[in-house]
Amino acid sequence: MHPQLVLWLMAAALSVTPNRICSSSTLNTISDADKIVTLPGQPNVNFGQYAGYITVDEKQERALFFYFAEAEADPASKPLVLWLNGGPGCSSLGVGAFCEHGPFKPSGDVLLKNDYSWNKEANMLYLESPVGVGFSYSVNNTYYNSVDDEMTEYKERDLFITERATQVIMFLNLQCSSCSPSFNLKEIAIGNPLLEFNTDFNSRAEFFWSHGLISDATYESFNTICNYSQIRRQAQRGTITPVCSHVISEASREISRFIDKYDVTLDVCLSTVSSQSAVLNKLQETEKIDVCIEDETVKYLNRKEVQEALHARLVGISTWTVCSDVLRYETQNLEIPTITFLGELVKSGIHVLVYSGDQDSAIPFLGTRTLVNKLAKQLGLNTTVPYRVWFEQRQVAGWTQVYGDMLSYATVRGESHEAPFSQPERSLVLFSSFLGGRPLPEGLVRVCH
Repeated sequence: MHPQLVLWLMAAALSVTPNRICSSSTLNTISDADKIVTLPGQPNVNFGQYAGYITVDEKQERALFFYFAEAEADPASKPLVLWLNGGPGCSSLGVGAFCEHGPFKPSGDVLLKNDYSWNKEANMLYLESPVGVGFSYSVNNTYYNSVDDEMTEYKERDLFITERATQVIMFLNLQCSSCSPSFNLKEIAIGNPLLEFNTDFNSRAEFFWSHGLISDATYESFNTICNYSQIRRQAQRGTITPVCSHVISEASREISRFIDKYDVTLDVCLSTVSSQSAVLNKLQETEKIDVCIEDETVKYLNRKEVQEALHARLVGISTWTVCSDVLRYETQNLEIPTITFLGELVKSGIHVLVYSGDQDSAIPFLGTRTLVNKLAKQLGLNTTVPYRVWFEQRQVAGWTQVYGDMLSYATVRGESHEAPFSQPERSLVLFSSFLGGRPLPEGLVRVCH
């Protein structure tokens, strides 16, 4: 690893609690011990990989686990992209790196090279955050009962943030305005985010109905008797009323348990030994989606030799899981509207891209698009790129709209809640354009003879 890249990585990955946002002391230093020689079953590659721990509280013995994949070519000149998964409480290593856009994807006992890995464009830092997620740990496990959103400090280089979480937005609101940390935050991209509780959850009914998953009668019930935001609130309190219970029961019966709500067009993984290799043929070319990739990842990351290669360890838990079983998240925080913080970021001069997989019913694009349009009006931003299609090679890859020069929205056609899982090529085009500050391709790629 380039010596300057070492310092840059560690400065970028310092995680602090809200009252220590300005702190820049007690930085760990990355050593050769963090370098991954090779991961079990991986193909040969020419880029460096590092993994290990960043101690964030020595007294309480808390540490965050990171996995860092250098850019495939010329890493010293490429930007740093920090990826944080949401959940809340789900692993950036397991979901982001191994299921979405990292350099490899597990398949049985081996790792397959991901031809659409985002480290083709950037140095990718995957941080399992907060403590208690994945391999990140606190020896004092009472910490898990009162986990707050955390801030990450970035220094020295152009920095881009991509994520599906929303909690981190609050601290990206630069609450440390009274001090002067060395930020070089350039842009932030938020995929399939929870921006505003009522709008996002209530858009589910229209999404299900418009995709033929629920009947007219059930859709009417969601609009007149009990909507999704009511159901979610009651479920969080454990007080679902009989009328809401009836509505959700009817919807569940009609949708069935054989539909993946994170991508309503995908087949589901049949969790039996004989069907672990179930795949879905994509419409274009001969690419396939391994709908059991999450199961494969869980098995891979729980292998002892894999954990040793990653310099990882299980502390206070016996099994690595995709989403934390120990964190106790205050679900009331879900109702804090994060769309306002996106507005503050835009006003501070940070370009924000919000994107949606258009087959995700968990956070449907219908609500997200409405909220971004509303935000643009509140900020007084004129539409500079009217709603239009964008392309990946010779196919429509989605739709986009740009407001002023600081706020953009895009959908990815055929994409799930986990962006590059179902549309890796299109997601890579979106990512590359985002990093390069380029508009999304607006026409077919023509071949000249």
